[in-house]
Amino acid sequence: MYIYDHYDHEILRQRVAQFRDQTQRYLAGELADAEFLPLRLQNGLYIQRLAPMLRINVPYGMLNTQQLRRLARIARDYDKGYCHVSTRQNIQYNWPNLEQVPDILAELAEVEMHGTQSSGNCIRNITSDQFAGTAPDEVVDPRPYCEIIRQWSSFHPEFAFLPRKFKIAISGSQMDRAAIQVHDIGLQLVTNDAGDIGFKVLVGGGLGRTPVIGSVIRDYLPEAHILTYLEAILRVYNLHGRRDNKYKARIKILVRAMGPETFAQAVEEEWQHLKGAQSTLRSEDIERAKSYFTEPDYQTLNDAQAQAGVDALAGEHLAFSKWLQRNVRAHRVPGYAAVTLSLKPTGIAPGDVTDSQLERIADLAERFSFGEVRTTHEQNMVLADVRKDELFELWQAAREAGFATPNIGTLTDIICCPGGDFCSLANAKSIPIAEAIQRQFSDLDYVYDLGDLDLNISGCMNACGHHHVGHIGVLGVDKKGEEFYQVMLGGNASNDASLAKVLGPAFEAEQMPEVVQNLVNVYLENRTDEELFIDTYNRIGIVPFKERVYAKAG
Repeated sequence: MYIYDHYDHEILRQRVAQFRDQTQRYLAGELADAEFLPLRLQNGLYIQRLAPMLRINVPYGMLNTQQLRRLARIARDYDKGYCHVSTRQNIQYNWPNLEQVPDILAELAEVEMHGTQSSGNCIRNITSDQFAGTAPDEVVDPRPYCEIIRQWSSFHPEFAFLPRKFKIAISGSQMDRAAIQVHDIGLQLVTNDAGDIGFKVLVGGGLGRTPVIGSVIRDYLPEAHILTYLEAILRVYNLHGRRDNKYKARIKILVRAMGPETFAQAVEEEWQHLKGAQSTLRSEDIERAKSYFTEPDYQTLNDAQAQAGVDALAGEHLAFSKWLQRNVRAHRVPGYAAVTLSLKPTGIAPGDVTDSQLERIADLAERFSFGEVRTTHEQNMVLADVRKDELFELWQAAREAGFATPNIGTLTDIICCPGGDFCSLANAKSIPIAEAIQRQFSDLDYVYDLGDLDLNISGCMNACGHHHVGHIGVLGVDKKGEEFYQVMLGGNASNDASLAKVLGPAFEAEQMPEVVQNLVNVYLENRTDEELFIDTYNRIGIVPFKERVYAKAG
């Protein structure tokens, strides 16, 4: 992973000193709320329902164990002993004291972490596939390009005050695990017929009040031109994006208003002024970025022998077998596997992790995965490079630490925003709904029979829980001061991206477990042997689900 050089360290040192001074001036009454607002936002600091919230960037989801242990200590010393993994791979603290935030940022800077541009109308954290560099279906490792774009976008003076926040995601695999079609810019690494590396460029995706699937504006862009092309896109957005209404300020609104073809033409025209300019990447620039992501010290292993040992242990231990099926993925290197540590046991807010658990994850990473951890879009964590002959030992240790719930990709692996328990924007609580649904489906054998099924919950239209792209999406709404929940069906964040459709009138909180059960029942009654929930929904449509749910609810 990328290691900061002296320029990075000096930039962070200066930024912490600046924000310390700004915070002290604000607390002394020398800065008004309106003046402090953009300053705190560009350092990742929000004011939530009950306390400040500090968002920490985790570029493309990668953490080392020193950083994990520092995150643990900050949770212990400055917060309430835990933090939260967000749907954009970041870490959030929900209870810091405002006057201590500069101290937190100073401690983070010591381990090459920060909250810079994790909020505000700027380019946010660059996200990617949690299995980058290890996935068998990977075409090109996206991490070097993520790092190039991170460096380019950090403190970029032209794009520090965009019309609205801006998010970029990059995928390098055949299967999109970075949700690139619902980002402001989505980049898919591809190769042309000559084997040259380039990008398919999508623009104008996003969720929130106006969910949109991004439009392809270029099928192939040579890798050397990625930064100049991004500059062209952002210049068009900066020039034409609306600033009079924040609800209509995202680039997706501009692309829809202009039309994808007209927008693409405007980008191409702007690009002609930038193509070949200083931001054009040289081959040595790309190779330098690639050199940051060195190959771990993989051993030459007998994959068949290792797999035979795993299979034998799975035959002896049913729980281990279930964990292998759900939490362990194939690896491109023979004899290795990638393991997802579940942060979704029933009764715990999805994505929450305590200080002691962070320490345990660091221990596991050092012992089993070259001292590296990835955060995921689904609010879990990954050990990406585990020897197969150590999987049983890892499972035992993970189970003891509470990370071995074998539910990855299932109905109970719920994506969930903090909701009304924390967020001042939320219309309703999310966490209690997630827990109630998890308890409804506590029989894991039953859950396994359902196959892959994404359930996403958001507490408001900002869609931090990505409910629009859940196979089942749940949105908290306010009805005359009461919390209700709108259900949506048919969303998908992968290759065949789709936006969910509203099922009908919203439900009371206590109805939600039964509502989800009835949706599942319709699926079970109508599926073929090979169909997942989303396949059955796409075949039979929304009507059978609607008829069942509202007949039961009535």
